Amino acid sequence: MQGLTRGAVTLIGVAVAGFLIWFGASALPGDGDATQGEFWWAVALIAAAGLVMALSQLLGGWTKWGWPHISRNVFLLGFLPALIAGGWAVAAAEPGDHWLGSHVREWSEDIGLESLVGDLVKAWPALAFGVGLVLGFTLDTKGPRREPEEAAAGVPEPEAPARDVEPDDRPVPIREGETPQPEAPPRSGVPPRDE
Repeated sequence: MQGLTRGAVTLIGVAVAGFLIWFGASALPGDGDATQGEFWWAVALIAAAGLVMALSQLLGGWTKWGWPHISRNVFLLGFLPALIAGGWAVAAAEPGDHWLGSHVREWSEDIGLESLVGDLVKAWPALAFGVGLVLGFTLDTKGPRREPEEAAAGVPEPEAPARDVEPDDRPVPIREGETPQPEAPPRSGVPPRDE
């Protein structure tokens, strides 16, 4: 049943993300002369499409049955570098001579990355989608939270299932034809002395 739910939620996520990508692309004029507002509107819609895809996996997989929270490690080690690198290339793709785009292109030239950034600019929609996707990856779920009243009232935790382990002090049955072994002295952690 969970596979069906995850598949259905993924399909819904794909449909919503596809609509957002189409809507973002339709905001851009066909001649390539987008205004600053049209460009950033398209960037926001395409990044939202990536976020929707990540959220569809979180909501469709809902395996821990808890509320979503932001994972600090994924945010710091995954999202922030993706935002900086992807955002740099997307900003460099900004059309015209607006402040942000022109400065990012100049800074890229100053540090010797103009060729790399120039190549990445061609894929700015994929980078915007990826930044939104990685933002969605920062969300995770925890197990259900216990209410403070339940914890204070002494509601017991569920017990772990019992394992089939024989205690050491139980006598071991002797099979027919075997000779009984003398009992070993209890181990104290100190090796016996030679006398």
